[in-house]
Amino acid sequence: MNKIGFNVLAWSAEMSEELLPVLDRLKKIGYDGAEFFIGGSPEESFKLVGKHCADIGLEVTAVTVMGPDHNPISQDAKIRAAAGEQLKWVIDRASDLNAQVLCGPYHSGFTVFASREPIEEEYNWSAEYLHAMGDYAQQAGVLLTPEALNRFECYLCNTMEQLSYLLKKVDHPNVQAMFDTHHANIEEKSLSESIKFIAPQLGHFHISENDRGTPGSGHVNFDETFQALADIQYKGWLTIEGFTRNDPAFANSIGVWRNFSEPWNMAEKGYELIREKLAKYTK
Repeated sequence: MNKIGFNVLAWSAEMSEELLPVLDRLKKIGYDGAEFFIGGSPEESFKLVGKHCADIGLEVTAVTVMGPDHNPISQDAKIRAAAGEQLKWVIDRASDLNAQVLCGPYHSGFTVFASREPIEEEYNWSAEYLHAMGDYAQQAGVLLTPEALNRFECYLCNTMEQLSYLLKKVDHPNVQAMFDTHHANIEEKSLSESIKFIAPQLGHFHISENDRGTPGSGHVNFDETFQALADIQYKGWLTIEGFTRNDPAFANSIGVWRNFSEPWNMAEKGYELIREKLAKYTK
């Protein structure tokens, strides 16, 4: 049985008690879990939010990114080492949240480009780092699911083929793949074929519209998506990720310059869409 989650980045990238009423309402709608961005919030705030989720019966997943100073595929060995230390800190915060999954494009630096295609040395650096982090996260009970992003946000892994290639090098049971329909809508030739291709390595799934607004309001083919998920018998999380300008600093960092949808429209209509498609395609 799939669990349905919602990423609270639609409200804020900051971890604080201001999120608690949001979490209460997500639980009331029917969500099984909430997903949180792990950035620079105070360490104690993660335990506070994690405890509240546990108290109301809301499960947790998390997402993070690596910046230029923590780029796992940097030519500078000191920066690569810093990436490992940073991801350990993030995994510790995920543990504070009682998170089951840590997703995101942390295989490489977010919006850090080399003005060329990826090279084998970079895949090897990323794989070495992810294998070590797989061990660390496994001890914390957190599954790592690195994510392929579109070409405008990274260059190491844009497609499921590239992500699968990297994960075969990682060769760790606690490091699996993440699929996001927003990025796949840009980079993949076929949603269904790419889902089926990555199926043996798939550990987490984002339901995201082409414009990052309310799922079902754009042109991502969710009938094709849910049919493919049913075909591969995927039983993991289905988490909605949509963005707004509610947190201007975060919005600016990811190039969100307008509101695509109101957050509660995303949450309510998105939940309805997932329930409808699961009922239609899950045997």
